[in-house]
Amino acid sequence: MAPSAAASASSTLLVLLALLLSPAVSPAAAAPQSRHRLGASLQQVASPNASEPPTTFFEVDRPIRPPRGSAGPCSTLLLSATFGATYGRPPVTADYVPPACLGAAGGTLALAVLEWAADCRGRQFDRIFGVWLSGAELLRSCTAEPRPNGILWSVSRDVTRYAALLAEPGEVAVYLGNLIDKTYTGVYHANLTLHLYFHAEPQQQQQQQQQADLIVPISRSLPLNDGQWFAIQNATDVQSKKLAIPSNTYRAVLEVFVSFHSNDEFWYTNPPDDYIQANNLSSVPGNGAFREVVARVDGEVVGAVWPFTVIYTGGVNPLLWRPITGIGSFNLPTYDIDITPFLGKLLDGKEHDFGFGVTNALDVWYIDANLHLWLDHKSEKTTGSLLSYDASGLDLNVSSEFTGLDGQFVTSASRHVSATGWVKSSFGEVTTTFYQRFSYENSNVFRKNATVQIVNQTIDAKSGIFAKDASAVLLTKEFHEIFPLYLYTGTSDQVGDEYSLDSIVKFGINAKKTSGGNLGFLYSSLRNAQSAQGTMKVKKNLVVSGLGKTHQVYKYVGTDGCYFRDVSSKNYTVLFDRSDDSCSKGAYRGASAKLNDQPARRKLLANK
Repeated sequence: MAPSAAASASSTLLVLLALLLSPAVSPAAAAPQSRHRLGASLQQVASPNASEPPTTFFEVDRPIRPPRGSAGPCSTLLLSATFGATYGRPPVTADYVPPACLGAAGGTLALAVLEWAADCRGRQFDRIFGVWLSGAELLRSCTAEPRPNGILWSVSRDVTRYAALLAEPGEVAVYLGNLIDKTYTGVYHANLTLHLYFHAEPQQQQQQQQQADLIVPISRSLPLNDGQWFAIQNATDVQSKKLAIPSNTYRAVLEVFVSFHSNDEFWYTNPPDDYIQANNLSSVPGNGAFREVVARVDGEVVGAVWPFTVIYTGGVNPLLWRPITGIGSFNLPTYDIDITPFLGKLLDGKEHDFGFGVTNALDVWYIDANLHLWLDHKSEKTTGSLLSYDASGLDLNVSSEFTGLDGQFVTSASRHVSATGWVKSSFGEVTTTFYQRFSYENSNVFRKNATVQIVNQTIDAKSGIFAKDASAVLLTKEFHEIFPLYLYTGTSDQVGDEYSLDSIVKFGINAKKTSGGNLGFLYSSLRNAQSAQGTMKVKKNLVVSGLGKTHQVYKYVGTDGCYFRDVSSKNYTVLFDRSDDSCSKGAYRGASAKLNDQPARRKLLANK
């Protein structure tokens, strides 16, 4: 792996240049691949004077607000660091001592927020980074790409679910692999702060049980000259860790962190291998346009992740993400897999193998996980048994039609995983069912001698948890997420080393969550949509002129409140920014980012 590829949030090697140097490949064939990753290798458009105030970049998300009546914040600086020539070097570390207020507070923890605040000046790639506490990852993020006058940005993540980890001494580790030379001068300066809020009075035991009693990291251990994540480099690569869980565990949930880079940063745009071979495109990433992360325990599939298509701050057209960054790029989503039904096999006191692989993977995916465990403090040992289990294989179909460099590839996939098991503890005998149902459609079209590429994709993910004892339903949770994506990229006016690049990106998250049981009924609905388009004139791999504009609409409605934001930007300037936290429909009537979430085949017909 080239150092720049590993250090950046994505590949920094332009496939266009590689193909142009190959006498067996037409220059036009390289166009669709080069369009997705230009990034910091491009000259800034209309670079501002270095004396101007820095630009603030931001990701649109619902603000994290402390519960009513809570006290705080009690804020503690965990780490302050500078990331210059840090690629291939050990993570920056600091001893973690639980804040004094955590033990002195009269009430219980209501909210914990981890805040990353950073600045940078000059020119630099987007870099992926991670934050770990005692080996458990707390944040996966991407840096913003700086300007000569400097940039500022911050990321806040709710880390209340790690309350047990925050209560114990440990070590904070941050890895941000950065490279510095005469061209790429940007040095990142960052502060990592923990903010704590407390309930005024102790909470009922049922509310306290929402957070796990123990969090076990499934990651690499220090010392390392890299992040603590596992690096998945191909389709057969499985990375794992052996561990034994406490004998009094009665619930277990895997929280998985995922990010994709280098040859698989834009996996959803990759053509099938038969197209690559027929056109002798040896430098073009392939393996088709489908990927999934598969979680295994002792070799058996316990769940999967069909990841949201995060676009980093240098992706497709970097001018699109300034100052509004792509959905999930500053705070990458995590994915939960409930493995409680399998506890009957894991409560034997022996070590068990927890592993991860990626279907069709190319180099490289960064994956690790946290195992959240709930312990029965009134019992030394719990018992259990797996009652039923169904993890039928992946159903994957690819339709491939092409002539020369032009063609159409339609990929569909589905998977179902379900398991039911019981665990007996001091709470009684509780039977838990966990299921996942996935469906996927992707249409990938090359036109005009492959100078135009159009991708339509829809990922549909459903999951649920049901727990009951002999007399009542104790817990029900259902999640339904749809990730629509439309991507258009086209090159034109190519003369020698000059060409024009046009791009359109429409993507988002439509999610619904419901839960019921002892804690009452909870509901939330999220529609988060971005629509962006831009154009660039490129000469010798440098932007000589360009335009990028982005519109985003964020709508959240739930039993815990509402939030709405409608914001638009153009070339670093925010054109308008409207927000409201009321639950009145009038607050967000008429706002739309024009995101179509039809299945991929219907989208394809609409674009013909």
